[in-house]
Amino acid sequence: MAKLILLPGKERSALRRHPWLFAGSVGRLEGRARPGDTVEVLADDGRSLGRAAYSPKSQIRARFWTFSPEETVDDAFFKRRVAAAVARRATLPELAGQEGLRLIHGESDGLPGIIADRYGDTAVLQLTSAGADKWRGALVTALVQATGCERVFERSDSDVRGLEGLEPTTGWLYGEAPKTLLAIAEHGVRLGIDIAGGHKTGFYLDQRENRLLLKGLAAGKEVLNCFCYTGGFSLQALAGGAANVLSIDSSGPALEQAQANLALNPQLPAARAEWLEADVFQALRDFRKVGRQFDLVVLDPPKFAPSAAHAERASRAYKDINLLGSRLLRPGGLLMTYSCSGGIGLELFQKIVAGAALDAGRDARIVRRLAGAADHPVGLNFPEGEYLKGVLVQVD
Repeated sequence: MAKLILLPGKERSALRRHPWLFAGSVGRLEGRARPGDTVEVLADDGRSLGRAAYSPKSQIRARFWTFSPEETVDDAFFKRRVAAAVARRATLPELAGQEGLRLIHGESDGLPGIIADRYGDTAVLQLTSAGADKWRGALVTALVQATGCERVFERSDSDVRGLEGLEPTTGWLYGEAPKTLLAIAEHGVRLGIDIAGGHKTGFYLDQRENRLLLKGLAAGKEVLNCFCYTGGFSLQALAGGAANVLSIDSSGPALEQAQANLALNPQLPAARAEWLEADVFQALRDFRKVGRQFDLVVLDPPKFAPSAAHAERASRAYKDINLLGSRLLRPGGLLMTYSCSGGIGLELFQKIVAGAALDAGRDARIVRRLAGAADHPVGLNFPEGEYLKGVLVQVD
């Protein structure tokens, strides 16, 4: 096994069990290691800090598999780690019986670069690092053994693979494609899932509990759902008794899937649903011009800041959309607003929303802070994993 020797003083993050080692911390590599190979990480004084996956083309030069120098990284290692991740979720009552569930959440489950979601009897695996890519076969076997899933599909096509020198790859890894529409039930609503062409692994499972919250708030309200994607928030608002739900997205295919999802739920009042294909920023400006108002506005935009380097530009976009949303609310209305950008922390996001309300001339207060669902844990040693944050704001 090759040895990755750190520069003097650069072992501190590893001693705090942070899973990433950046290129600037590395002094030299002793021995030969290909992308994805497991290397032993040593401090400058020779102390062994654990074993990590080596990625010579990435600024994240290594990702720790284990901080135990004696632990072997092999097929049995991944079998244990995957089984432990699945078992942890089984202990949480709010996840019981969920047909759509995140099974592995990367670094926070001790499996950096590895995401696995379950939709019924189908698991979707996403590998974003060189180390994860190397252990594909072992991960598929471990997933099937831990879950009993009948099939595993790979969605390793995210842009971050390019930073690792990896090509995008998708396709079936185990079992065969289902002969019927892949769909899940979530809090009483049926949702079709496009695992091959949809965002992420097919759906935004991290918003599950926030969609349930919206369901409880929607009764009798006129709801505006911006960046609606395939209608998860929209359908829960209808299920909660909303008087009307207007859903906007710039993607025609996403809106088609949203309307197909509504058709899967004949118990919902389809006549109360409006769908608009448009640029959200422009649509909200147009509503402002004609004086249209709402009781509840949901803002769940795409990632504006993939890293901290993009934070300044992203902050302007977040402020703009929250300013527009705030202006469309009736007095006493609710703004449910989110950021999924890792480069925007909760404190900054709250300041952005506060500034938007001030510029809109509205008094506002946070009534609840919002985060990802329990199957998207955040490791205490990996605060970067807290990418989804939100606030529920009441606006006067």
